[in-house]
Amino acid sequence: MENNSPKKPLFHIVRIDYIPTSKALLIRAGAIIAALIICAVITTVFTGDDPIEIYKTIFQGAFGSARKTWITLQNVSILLIISLALTPAFKMQFWNIGGEGQVLIGGLAAAACMICIGDSLPQVLLIPIMVVASVAAGAVWGLIPAVIKAKWNTNETLSTLMMNYIAIQLVAYYTIVWEVPKGSGKIGIINQNSSAGWLPNVGNKYLLPIIVAVLMTAFIYIYLKYTKQGYEISVVGESRNTAVYVGIKVEKVIIRTMLLSGAICGIAGLLLVAGINHTITTTIADGQGFTGVMVSWLAKFNPVAMIGTSFLIILMDRGAGEISTAFGLNQSFADILTGILLFFIIGCEFFLRYRIVFTSEKKN
Repeated sequence: MENNSPKKPLFHIVRIDYIPTSKALLIRAGAIIAALIICAVITTVFTGDDPIEIYKTIFQGAFGSARKTWITLQNVSILLIISLALTPAFKMQFWNIGGEGQVLIGGLAAAACMICIGDSLPQVLLIPIMVVASVAAGAVWGLIPAVIKAKWNTNETLSTLMMNYIAIQLVAYYTIVWEVPKGSGKIGIINQNSSAGWLPNVGNKYLLPIIVAVLMTAFIYIYLKYTKQGYEISVVGESRNTAVYVGIKVEKVIIRTMLLSGAICGIAGLLLVAGINHTITTTIADGQGFTGVMVSWLAKFNPVAMIGTSFLIILMDRGAGEISTAFGLNQSFADILTGILLFFIIGCEFFLRYRIVFTSEKKN
């Protein structure tokens, strides 16, 4: 007799409620090793060189000299600060994709202070004004989509994303207004002769962002884990209905948290403009506002874990750039290698959340 019962699927996916930390680390390490192997194979095909030499080149690109080491640590610090800025909002399930714009607007505020009042105020007054201006500008840029979300429940992903483009166009506009020389389309080094508004060197010119990143990591860790506001963020992120039930004002938490996120991004912009580059361009954030989203998410919103994630991404980025230079490949090839690494890291998250169960069928 013919069996008309539905055919069972070959497999089905089951959500994992809990996975041991040791197993999670092994899965992530395996993903990174697999990505590095694929990167080595692809590079060997294009260059014909020994994969071991390729890995040495990656390491040398990040740590080949004292200067390269400091630049790598500085880049890690900026990416970490931006990632930390986005984390409180993400933990609240508010998808702040506007880190790029918040960094840019903070940098623009710092540049405006350097250009407009740099020659009329002493450093002891100018630097605090720049700090306040950058923090306030970033906070306002985070506040606008937060208010729209809190009052009208709009999609925060779209609104924060659009704020990025507004910030880019504002920077582009003022680049023309402040261009030096006229017609060049760029500002150049601001206050090159007087160094007005340049953040002071702490030990050396690379160390200040590193110190800020360490302090910011400690602050965000304590803020999220041990404060009442951090607890409210967690509750809102878990369930807004529960938050309302226990008396938490969700709108207030959204606005307060986005003010904090924007303010920290403003500090990153200040460091980029007044501490590292001493100029402002539309690309000064270099996409780190978007990369920070990945860093925060991959670290499961854990500020300490973000140190390792930021380090890995910057290591691969600088190492891949060195490969392009050493073997005569263009920068797009370096971006491909970085993309492969990120693809494997993101892909392994599936195996941390789900498992595949194969279905055995009985033959009639």
